[in-house]
Amino acid sequence: MKKIMVANRGEIALRIMKTCKKMGIETVAVYSEADAHAAHVQFADQSVLLGPAPSSQSYLKGDLIVQKALELGVDGIHPGYGFLSENAEFARTVIQAGIAFIGPSPEAMEIMGSKLGAKAAVKQFQVPLLPGTEEAISDVEEAKTIAHSIGFPVLIKASAGGGGKGMRIVEESSQFEEALLRARSEAMNSFGDGSVFIEKYIGTAKHIEIQVLGDQQGNILYLFERECSVQRRHQKVVEEAPSSVLSSDTRQKMGEAAVQVAKACAYTGAGTVEFIYNQGDFYFLEMNTRLQVEHPVTEMITGLDLVEWQIRIARGEALNIQQKDLKINGHAIEVRVYAEDPLNQFLPDVGKLSRYREPQGQGVRVDSGVYENMEIPIHYDPMLSKLIVHGNTRQEAIEKTRKAIAEYEIEGACTTLDFCRFVLNHPSFLDGSFTTRFVEQHFKPKMLRASVSEDIESIAVAVAAELMHRQAHLNGAELQENTLSSWQLRQGF
Repeated sequence: MKKIMVANRGEIALRIMKTCKKMGIETVAVYSEADAHAAHVQFADQSVLLGPAPSSQSYLKGDLIVQKALELGVDGIHPGYGFLSENAEFARTVIQAGIAFIGPSPEAMEIMGSKLGAKAAVKQFQVPLLPGTEEAISDVEEAKTIAHSIGFPVLIKASAGGGGKGMRIVEESSQFEEALLRARSEAMNSFGDGSVFIEKYIGTAKHIEIQVLGDQQGNILYLFERECSVQRRHQKVVEEAPSSVLSSDTRQKMGEAAVQVAKACAYTGAGTVEFIYNQGDFYFLEMNTRLQVEHPVTEMITGLDLVEWQIRIARGEALNIQQKDLKINGHAIEVRVYAEDPLNQFLPDVGKLSRYREPQGQGVRVDSGVYENMEIPIHYDPMLSKLIVHGNTRQEAIEKTRKAIAEYEIEGACTTLDFCRFVLNHPSFLDGSFTTRFVEQHFKPKMLRASVSEDIESIAVAVAAELMHRQAHLNGAELQENTLSSWQLRQGF
């Protein structure tokens, strides 16, 4: 495999290309008109324009992407995540064109792409499942009867897709009918499939996922877990590996269950099996048949490059490691840096990055696709970057992440950095007791305002004290005024 096209954009496109470069593989970037000057386009060896800014006219045009790949003599296509990454028809088109698809088989995508299909596939392997329906529900009265039999609260979920779309928590019977209709409508608009099902909702649960890696020879490994419970709108914001609450016994059981899920669809490449965890019990949620946004924390604690292994597996190489060889090394935390305003319900806040400086240091990694003076497009996901930090212990990782957040300079758009700092200082995060309802239970915008105000006051007091100290020193020094800067002559303001 000598030339790979990355059918994506932003930080994930750039991250994949860096591994390709390390492996001596040429890269081809695809881009829309809005991304003509994007970082991934500048980094790639070649680039090709797909079309106008809307993703439906550019990044989602699978046939055009394959056509361009053939014209440029591409050996493999890596879809990243989002866009076409879990589109079985796109994967099939790539393979039929004689190009390697760097991901699982189309058949594995189809099995796991439907949450109901996935539940049916893993049931035979005795993987724990939440109480709920095994088929799509359309009749409101029948659905309500089933919900009563399960017991409120329940969760209505779209069978296709993810990312929190087509999902509604229903606390009581009177809310059920409206929630069902809304979930079906949103599922149809988002995925073209309005089928939904019902599961028991556990409000005190944690969201824990297991990274798996499978080769074409049938070997499957689990690379331990990631804790992803801090979410807004059912989408993750802060992730860590390993979880602070799993015992070694539970970790092994969840890992082995994840391997069984992967076997249920003959999985190849890197994938993630997601579970709901509650007080020692865990239940299968779904499988993501792609690389996850939060994959770097797994890389940090295992020392493996997951993109490199995706490529090696796609070209037929067998895994050269066994489960017993894998060990957890320290602790890693990832915070997603979104161009969103946490004080305004996390709504997107794009603009021009008038200042952009990434933190550095041992154990600090930033996966980004932006640069200073870049205009953030309004057409795509608002994630600017991912800040990943590794420490010898969880406490060390938390402290290093706080420091890195403080050193991260972004101006021109509101970001989630202050919210992430709020999380990392919250008692429930520190003791590991937080759940998927962290934002609802603990976060109010006025808390963040107070936190930021306290930071500003602390900085102001420190600056004033330093200036007063300097002024006292300068008053005693025999220096001419014209040798001093205006900053040095300031009083303690």
